[in-house]
Amino acid sequence: MELRLLKELVKKGEGEHVEFKLKSNHPEKIVREVVAFANSGGGKLFVGVGDDKTIKGLKDAEEDEYSLTKAIDKYIYPKISYKKERIPVSPDRDVLVLTIPRSIDKPHYVVDNTGNRQAYIRVEDKSIQASREMKEIMRRGRGERDIRFQYGDKEEKLMKLLDEKESVTVDLFATFAGIPRKIASNTLVVMVLARILEVHPHEMLDKFTMSMSYQSN
Repeated sequence: MELRLLKELVKKGEGEHVEFKLKSNHPEKIVREVVAFANSGGGKLFVGVGDDKTIKGLKDAEEDEYSLTKAIDKYIYPKISYKKERIPVSPDRDVLVLTIPRSIDKPHYVVDNTGNRQAYIRVEDKSIQASREMKEIMRRGRGERDIRFQYGDKEEKLMKLLDEKESVTVDLFATFAGIPRKIASNTLVVMVLARILEVHPHEMLDKFTMSMSYQSN
């Protein structure tokens, strides 16, 4: 990547596919962004660029690259593929760019030193924890096979609820249908995979709406 292109990308700011980090002091935290990109639509991580779009670069980019690579290998499961490059921005400073493609092996997790693991996804310019439903959608959506389900009482109640509401949550659906949360969750996941519903991840609560393609049928 040329410096000119780097400046153009930075000028546009952070977003769904772009994240800036001024330093790599805490590589174990930066891996969250890497996982979020892999679990979503992919993206570029610029290390040496501030949130205010200042391109300061890294004084010892080789060392930063080493520590980040080590953290990615250590803390991410399953392993991800990505590209690294260093762009000189001054005689003694480089910006480190990691390009992370959308993964077919998602969900990927950040695994801490105690063995706890957490998946992250990208929503606009933030990396947020993936809900149980999002992890299931990622896991079960790896293949392109058609998802089939039986249209029964709970699905009928869901459609009725969506006639009244613009969107629903797992808990709202469970309460309305009088079913356990686990069954409500699985029903919504299956209907997303069947492309009848769309999921809109959020930091607090995921929302589910009717799929635009289904509505047009």
